[in-house]
Amino acid sequence: MVKSILNISAYKFVSLSDTAAWRESIRSLARQHRLKGTVLLADEGINLFVAGAELPVREFLAWLTAHEAFADLPIKVSWSDDVPFGKLLVKVKPEIIRMNHSLIKPQDERAPTVDAKTLARWLAAGVDDAGREVITLDTRNAFEVDHGRFANAIDWRITKFSEFPRALRAHRAELDGKTVVSYCTGGIRCEKAALLMREAGVANVLQLDGGILKYFEETGGEHFQGNCFVFDAREALSDTLTPTTSS
Repeated sequence: MVKSILNISAYKFVSLSDTAAWRESIRSLARQHRLKGTVLLADEGINLFVAGAELPVREFLAWLTAHEAFADLPIKVSWSDDVPFGKLLVKVKPEIIRMNHSLIKPQDERAPTVDAKTLARWLAAGVDDAGREVITLDTRNAFEVDHGRFANAIDWRITKFSEFPRALRAHRAELDGKTVVSYCTGGIRCEKAALLMREAGVANVLQLDGGILKYFEETGGEHFQGNCFVFDAREALSDTLTPTTSS
């Protein structure tokens, strides 16, 4: 049976000068299209998870990406039988993902990335193209990691992302001499994490472009064990991007 609800997730670090105006415009159009989910806005960019019938979602996306700030917004797509959100929330926050580290400004410079297929090839070989050992570093909360993770991934058991800088200080030496690939659900946390690690002197650090969800889409989940937790009623997605719960 074809699933009828289109779920989209996306983020982009980009300087936004008038977040209050963006909030009102986005909220108005999303309501008009009967979309539900969460959109977070900050001076550093946008982070969104919304769902609805396919045509209204695509019309909303067309409107959003027609604006220069979001023209190249990378979208991750999945499908479900029902809308997995109870309401629509559009909020302005100090950060679209809170790290509490003012020197990290991802809207000014993007972290280096590795694409999903290249990472899968590296993990199969155990080394990158330069022959360095490759390790994956999970930047998500511990309960998310417990749903699924890359095989042998480093997990510092943080309970919220703002703990990551402290965890890095405690474990920095573990990363020396290796190619470190940070990863998360959709890319937003691992991008900030990669920038912080580079600032801390980790020589070879990359983020997994598009996170676990894009990795599932492009590789079918090779080298990943379990499912990917998502913050909605679906709870977790399998490597086919289908919900693991009845919703």
